[in-house]
Amino acid sequence: MAETTAVRPAGKREIGRLKRWLLKGRLEEMEGPHEREGQHHQHPWWMVMCLTGVDYFSTLGYQPGIAFLAAGALSPIATLILVLLTLFGALPMYNRVAAASPHGDGSISMLENLLSRWKGKLFVLALLGFAATGFIITITLSAADATAHVLENPYVHDNLPSLKHPVALTLILIALLGGVFLKGFKEAIGLAVIIVIVYLLLNLVVIAVGFYQIFLNPQVLSAWQEALFAHPKVQGSVVMIAVVALFLFPKLALGLSGFETGVVVMPLVKGDPGDTPENPQGRIRNTRKLLLGAAAIMSVMLILSSLVTTLLIPAEEFRPGEEGVPGNEPGKANGRALAYLAHTHLGDIFGTAYDLSTILILWFAGASALAGLLNIVPRYLPRYGMAPDWAKATRPLVLVFTAIAFAVTVLFKADVDAQAGAYATGVLVLMGSAAVAVALAMWRRGESMRWAFILISLIFAYTTVVNVVEQPEGIKIASFFIGAIIFASLISRVWRTTELRVERIELDDVARAFIDDLIERGTEIRIVANRRDTGDAAEYQWKEREKRQDNHIPTRDPVLFFEVTPGDASEFAGALKVRGCDVDGYKVLRAESPAVPNAIAAFMLHLRDMTGKLPHIYFGWSEGNPLMYLLRYIAFGEGDTAPVTREILRQVEDDPERRPAVHVGG
Repeated sequence: MAETTAVRPAGKREIGRLKRWLLKGRLEEMEGPHEREGQHHQHPWWMVMCLTGVDYFSTLGYQPGIAFLAAGALSPIATLILVLLTLFGALPMYNRVAAASPHGDGSISMLENLLSRWKGKLFVLALLGFAATGFIITITLSAADATAHVLENPYVHDNLPSLKHPVALTLILIALLGGVFLKGFKEAIGLAVIIVIVYLLLNLVVIAVGFYQIFLNPQVLSAWQEALFAHPKVQGSVVMIAVVALFLFPKLALGLSGFETGVVVMPLVKGDPGDTPENPQGRIRNTRKLLLGAAAIMSVMLILSSLVTTLLIPAEEFRPGEEGVPGNEPGKANGRALAYLAHTHLGDIFGTAYDLSTILILWFAGASALAGLLNIVPRYLPRYGMAPDWAKATRPLVLVFTAIAFAVTVLFKADVDAQAGAYATGVLVLMGSAAVAVALAMWRRGESMRWAFILISLIFAYTTVVNVVEQPEGIKIASFFIGAIIFASLISRVWRTTELRVERIELDDVARAFIDDLIERGTEIRIVANRRDTGDAAEYQWKEREKRQDNHIPTRDPVLFFEVTPGDASEFAGALKVRGCDVDGYKVLRAESPAVPNAIAAFMLHLRDMTGKLPHIYFGWSEGNPLMYLLRYIAFGEGDTAPVTREILRQVEDDPERRPAVHVGG
């Protein structure tokens, strides 16, 4: 029976109080909707839908206004096309993602599994850049829109005229959000349910009153019809209305947000009693209900809100305004179209209640986005060796993301409209990558529906391209995040190459027997590192004779050969599985690892702990350019093995008296 032993650091250095506080919330301890499975309570799907809804449904706070700025009178038609894409594109696609990734890994993990080695890792890094764009802009956009609702509230506007600094107020809201996570964020599904229900009910009241106003003033319908046919590109044609709307709807794509969050929170969804980690069919089915419920509610709300705001709000009230230009302040409906209707038709008391509800759900949407970032970064980057070890902790990441959100807020001057392009770009690329992942998976399985998902992928590709062309600031921001992530990841990977990089060691029965034999003999533990060539007895005979002569190994001391085959060098850490082989009396231990020196160092420390003796490892000299060996080690996990092995042992074991001995001869 194979033996499995976890690899532990040789010793722990004392750390200061501040560092201990910062590193307290490591991934395995992190609480919230995105923590690891098994560390949280599970809930009915409709309650978890409310948790995702603080992100998804909160876009009603700014979506109608942004839609009107993008499409004008065509906004309801473009919104209808967006809804059709939601129901017949995004929904079936994410149903597949839920089935393929039921433990909250999301669509990114599907592509990681479909693409191998470095190309998969680099593709994931690029997607993480777009994900970071989407989540960071969610935080800043939501906070900016919450600020707009605060400043445009008549009680605040009339009684606190000095409160006219949207950037400062937005920064305060983001700082409060970061402070909550530094204190310790706990999953708050119960609070999310109350917030979402109250918010949706208030929106339904506003929309119902809006349609009542349309019934009382039917002339607004004829005015809208005139505006539709008066569009310069429509030229009085019903067909052209649909065609132009097809070209305009990508600008409304931020209304698609929420699907990725829906699959990320899958571990919170209660399944069936018979569910197992390997086959959680009940959870998958209930998550599909969650996705359908969220999509159906949002689709109805998007169409209805677009209609009432387009018909009832004067076009000039949507204007974004221009800072520093007298008389060109933002319109009263800019970033808060439904709130404008609430104050206009239901009074300032109801309007203020609506404002408070909107501010709360927008602030909670920022919490959901920050929790998403705290889930994604520790899930991928430290595992790739592309982030410092402290990136597994919550608090340092909260400080980093809060600082980035501050910078983005200042850069965009807390302008909701200016951030829409970057937000839509992040959302669309993530959804497009999910469509590609689903299409690739179905293509490999030869499913007949693969052509439908290829079509969905092409639609998302078109939508993304149009959005990037129309709003290039989104791809600029995303490119910055991608570049920063790749640069920091490569630096971290180089910096961390000499870590142990072995999580546990698994010995098969033969390997264990070889080591037990050495323990019984009571001799020194002598290991010969070998790069296998023919793997026959002649090779081991020659290698043993050479190493005994070069290093003066007594003939009475037996030797074990240890061979590490380079594996997937793009992986950073994992299990080292050691199997024993008897080649005509020569005892050989074989393993595969992403990094050869690290595997040897880990195995030597393991031998020391097993036998109670300091083992000796013997190498031959390498010939060649040391710089080329260094680059080869970083990229492919092998190079000038002897000095790197010794350096890893030196870094891992502080006490020289307890370090396994490294010998190089020849």
